[in-house]
Amino acid sequence: MSRYELLVRGGTLVVPYLGTIRADLATRDGKVAAIADSIPAEDADEVLDATGRLVFPGAVDAHFHLGIYRPLAVDAAEETRSSLVGGATTVLSYFRTGQHYLNRTGAYADIFPEVLDAVGGHAWTDYGFHLAPMDTAQVGEVSALVDGSGVSSFKYYMFYKGFNLSANSRDAKSFTMSDEYDLGHLYQLMEAVAAANSLNDRRISLSLHCEQAELMRLFIERVRANGDPQTLRAYSDARPPLTERVAIGEATTLARATDCAINLLHLSSGEALAAAREARVAMPEVDMRFEVTLHHLCLTHEELDEQGGLGGKVNPPIRSRSDTEALWAGVLDGTVGWVASDHACCLEEEKGDELWPALPGFGGTALLYPILISEGMHKRGLSPVRVAELVSANPARAYGLDGRKGNLLPGFDADLAIIDPDLEQEVTTGLLLSGQDHCPFEGRKVRGWPVATVLRGRVAYRDGEVLGTPRGTFVSR
Repeated sequence: MSRYELLVRGGTLVVPYLGTIRADLATRDGKVAAIADSIPAEDADEVLDATGRLVFPGAVDAHFHLGIYRPLAVDAAEETRSSLVGGATTVLSYFRTGQHYLNRTGAYADIFPEVLDAVGGHAWTDYGFHLAPMDTAQVGEVSALVDGSGVSSFKYYMFYKGFNLSANSRDAKSFTMSDEYDLGHLYQLMEAVAAANSLNDRRISLSLHCEQAELMRLFIERVRANGDPQTLRAYSDARPPLTERVAIGEATTLARATDCAINLLHLSSGEALAAAREARVAMPEVDMRFEVTLHHLCLTHEELDEQGGLGGKVNPPIRSRSDTEALWAGVLDGTVGWVASDHACCLEEEKGDELWPALPGFGGTALLYPILISEGMHKRGLSPVRVAELVSANPARAYGLDGRKGNLLPGFDADLAIIDPDLEQEVTTGLLLSGQDHCPFEGRKVRGWPVATVLRGRVAYRDGEVLGTPRGTFVSR
């Protein structure tokens, strides 16, 4: 019997927080077992030649939406398959009760096992869930979800507060199926998360979608009164960066009052990033971490409107070129903690040609490493180590996976993305292996793609094809 299951030879290992080294890496029992200058090929059952390639830890795509518009099992099968294309080996999906997802409410003690049953056996990557307590009873479940269900992160959607945007109505309760989804609800949720955090040796945190609902109502009404233009520029004007700034102010103020660890999700604008920086300086005692997405880094409403269609509608909206550059500056200077896809498979028929009814969201997980390598490393000088930290190590640390995911050190899960940094491909919908039938990144030339993705020591994706059967498992955090 061989000493190792898999041997990756000849590559350059990208080790977060440490550096890059030319070394071979071998796996045993799904873990990284050895790193050495040279490991004989005969010592392993399978050998991957990584000569001239970069070996990254598998990405942890920390912002995902399984089952938001389609059945959970279907999304798990098709969208985690797409994750392998981008070098992601773990996805952390958001889930809430209310409209979309399972379209009902109730106790997570009853609903969460159903979610896990629906996804089990279908995922190509390992997976976990962030849960959103939508009513007071669910807030009361936070401690049990942490201790009994392996959930270490929760969510609050600030833009649901008091306004149902889907129905253009001031009654949000029909959408959220909640009792009082307001700042009072947020405060008590922060108290519950902070209490759980104080009793654990791992980080228990609350993630926030920061857009201020009352201001959005006003700006939406103004945009619609001004001829109701069917463009992504109009959508951005209806949910402008000011709404992010005000919501960030509310959220961080309450986080300081409750001593709650928070994550500010998908900061979409230069103004939002500035507000986040200001809050961090003013409140150094608050554990706050910042996320941006691939699409807010790389897409603009100017270019998408020129192409036509509403495939790029997403919340928060796609912004301007100046915003993308401001966000890249935040990535380069270390302000941004991690980059995620906010992947939400949404078919073209759900977009239609009318702005307001069009469902928000689209896929992007297959571009996680490719965009960071192409736009970050090649074009802006981002180091390979910083890339690994942004898409793997930092989200793993933030969400209770450190020691298991997000690194190449011995003892970590042998999750690997073997990347040819010079492989250039044009993005096409078919290349991404998603169930989605369109892609806002379509036609973009991207340099630097995974040629193999390894999940716990076994090759799951190679040269454009998935291999074997889905073997992803739930990761208790």
